[in-house]
Amino acid sequence: MDNRIGYDTDFLAWTEEQARLLREAARERVNTPIDWENVAEEIESMGRSELRAVESALVRVIEHLLKLEHSPAVEPRGGWRRSVREQRDQANDALDDSPSLRGKLDLGKAYRRGRDYAIDGLGQDRIAVELVLADCPYTLDQILDTDWWPVNRHGLS
Repeated sequence: MDNRIGYDTDFLAWTEEQARLLREAARERVNTPIDWENVAEEIESMGRSELRAVESALVRVIEHLLKLEHSPAVEPRGGWRRSVREQRDQANDALDDSPSLRGKLDLGKAYRRGRDYAIDGLGQDRIAVELVLADCPYTLDQILDTDWWPVNRHGLS
């Protein structure tokens, strides 16, 4: 892998490859006083941080999509929509920088967390927990699609 191209085109893949190469160099016993294992671990942790950031954005998008779908409240719909747009942008930007992140996302975990947060808020609207599906009703493409919005169950836009 050309290190410069990998760094510029897929940061996560670059961090994984660099960590692998550092560990390989450490096994070859290069006579340099470098803490190879911890350097490799730190590089890998940068990639994991990117993954956590995308998953965090997905949690927030899911939370607010569920509120937009299930809540009969007129307000704060605008704030939920703005939050969805901001978090979608962050997730899409990170996925553009590191396309390999997409294959590592745990949509089920993100949905469970987003659902839990949404249920807390929907409880104020007296929405029964059972109405919010236990399994994610949205595809990853829908969650990330800047033009897609769920239909509100109360006829609100």
